[in-house]
Amino acid sequence: MDLISLDSILHFLAYVGTGLVLLILGIIAFAFTTKFSEWELIKAGNVAVAYKLWGKVIGLSITIYTVWSNSVSLLDAFIWGLVGIIAQIVVYLIIEYVLTPKTNLAQKVEEGNKAVGFSLFAVGIAVGLIVAGSLTY
Repeated sequence: MDLISLDSILHFLAYVGTGLVLLILGIIAFAFTTKFSEWELIKAGNVAVAYKLWGKVIGLSITIYTVWSNSVSLLDAFIWGLVGIIAQIVVYLIIEYVLTPKTNLAQKVEEGNKAVGFSLFAVGIAVGLIVAGSLTY
């Protein structure tokens, strides 16, 4: 009796690998939305930057989870995962430049403003949930 087939294991590994690639692509893409090195500031102990970055990553993870649940193929899942990355970047830019034009959120986070960092953490998760909900078809 086969409990788990080799084909099932290979599909699992393909989806896990693709999900991790999407997360890495997302982190790289998110880095282009800042003028500073998030990793260097996180290493230096800037909690606000860590909040901002990992909120986006959690939001993207939620999107990827939903994509996996509703995709018809690995390519379909990958494409919709890219859409999730783009959506998060667009929403961040809208918040940064349209909704808060008088406040430089990136500068506040770089300065270590935890309230702004946590607010962007929450926005990253909220955007991930909205994008994920929009991808259920």
